[in-house]
Amino acid sequence: MEGRGQQQGPSGVVKVDSSESWDYYVSQSKDQGCPLVAHFSASWCVPSIAMNPVFEDLRTEYPDVLFLAVDVDDVKEVASKMEVKAMPTFLLMRDGAVVDKLVGANPEEIKRRVEGFVQSISGNYASQTQ
Repeated sequence: MEGRGQQQGPSGVVKVDSSESWDYYVSQSKDQGCPLVAHFSASWCVPSIAMNPVFEDLRTEYPDVLFLAVDVDDVKEVASKMEVKAMPTFLLMRDGAVVDKLVGANPEEIKRRVEGFVQSISGNYASQTQ
């Protein structure tokens, strides 16, 4: 997914650097039927930083999912709009809407939730195409 404000690291996680880029990626995700997982973090938050490699591993494991990294200090308005009050917070979104939210640094739980999220979407897609 190409777009404005894209700063994609080697892991494929896209760093959101403005409210406009957040809106762009959410819109692209919705238009393309692509699930989205956003990691809201802060550079000063040790648990957030500890979750970065886990988030990057998930991106590698699920290439059909758009993974966004959002630093709450860089894009306060997005954090406020999405009601993110603690870091790290993970939002799992489909069709522009939040379908799941996980607050806290829990590697096993985020892995489990993303796996369930992707499987539920794959199951829905399979049933729609038959």
